[in-house]
Amino acid sequence: MKLPKLHKPTKRQVLKFLKYALIVIMGNAIAAAASAFLIIPNGFVMGGTTGVGIFVRNLLGEDHPFAEWAVNITVYAANIALFILGACLLGKKFAVATAAGTLLYPSFLSLWQLVNEKLNNPFFFRDAEGFLGGTAGAVYQPLLAVIFGALFFGLGIGIVVRVGASTGGTDIPPLIFHKFFNIPVSVGMWVLDISIVLLQFAAGTSVENVLYGILITLGSSIIVDKVAVIGAKKAQVKILSKKHEEIRKMILNKLNRGVTLLNGKTGFLKDDCYMILTIVSFRDVVKLRNAVQKIDPDALFMVSTISEVRGRGFSSDRIALPKTEEKDGELEDLKEVVIDDKQELLNEQVAEAPVQEVAPVQETVSVEEAAPVQEKSEPPIPKRKKNKKKES
Repeated sequence: MKLPKLHKPTKRQVLKFLKYALIVIMGNAIAAAASAFLIIPNGFVMGGTTGVGIFVRNLLGEDHPFAEWAVNITVYAANIALFILGACLLGKKFAVATAAGTLLYPSFLSLWQLVNEKLNNPFFFRDAEGFLGGTAGAVYQPLLAVIFGALFFGLGIGIVVRVGASTGGTDIPPLIFHKFFNIPVSVGMWVLDISIVLLQFAAGTSVENVLYGILITLGSSIIVDKVAVIGAKKAQVKILSKKHEEIRKMILNKLNRGVTLLNGKTGFLKDDCYMILTIVSFRDVVKLRNAVQKIDPDALFMVSTISEVRGRGFSSDRIALPKTEEKDGELEDLKEVVIDDKQELLNEQVAEAPVQEVAPVQETVSVEEAAPVQEKSEPPIPKRKKNKKKES
């Protein structure tokens, strides 16, 4: 089997990978810090492999010699076991995307627990002497740990999910159920996490802590959904106006955004018209609305939210157009500018791409060049002889 030839990565690819790695590391560190500083020390429970570790610790009891490390060891073991299961059933691509999260989260969890012990549990809200200004045993603020624990745990997981990575663990069984039984991933994750929280009753956990655990699970799930799309949402604006040409030029020149003209027809008179479609940030919606109303107060202005936009000007490099008025004959000049910019960008990408060795082309001489073909002359047509009548 011939192995594929490896190419040296470009500078852009290296920077993109470093950014991806830093985001994944930061997300796992934040999620593990929420568990180690806020959730576990205050005796709360939660879903995921961390919840399984808390369940094992509660089964062993606080006086057991291995109770202190029960959570860490259980999280490591569960993550590795589920990773192997997912790699076997979901394929190599899944294994590559999940390998980092499988080891990063439990590693940070162990690190932050050591730091928490060295600092003598600074976020232990059940006995907040010197922290909240109260006396020992007099201040009991579990909701602070619940709220901020869910907030930071959801923030960390959301950062990881935002770049398309995974923390592994209990994310894997819902993916397996979705592949083989077509069960939605979100439903599988909710059922699994809530089941782990309710399982804590079997370890003697109080009803109060289990209810707090449900709040942590629900709250962190909401934060994950919000963080995963931060900055990706845009406003899609549709405009119907008789002065569509002026509005189009205003969007191109002043807002520097792209415009698409959609063919339409009015519903009553059935007149042909243009609908302007553009995508802007939410900060520019008010600016665009005021500019449109200034041009045409009767314009129909519609705004809708879209979850994500990818393409030229959003997820890839933009092509700057000259801010000039289009007069007769200038449209072709603008088209040539756009084509030149695209060609320049393509040349840069080709220059950064790895150069493959090409075998030298041997010049071949065609048969026609080697030996000129002689033109064949058509044979002369024989003249017919006239039969002379013999004179009698």
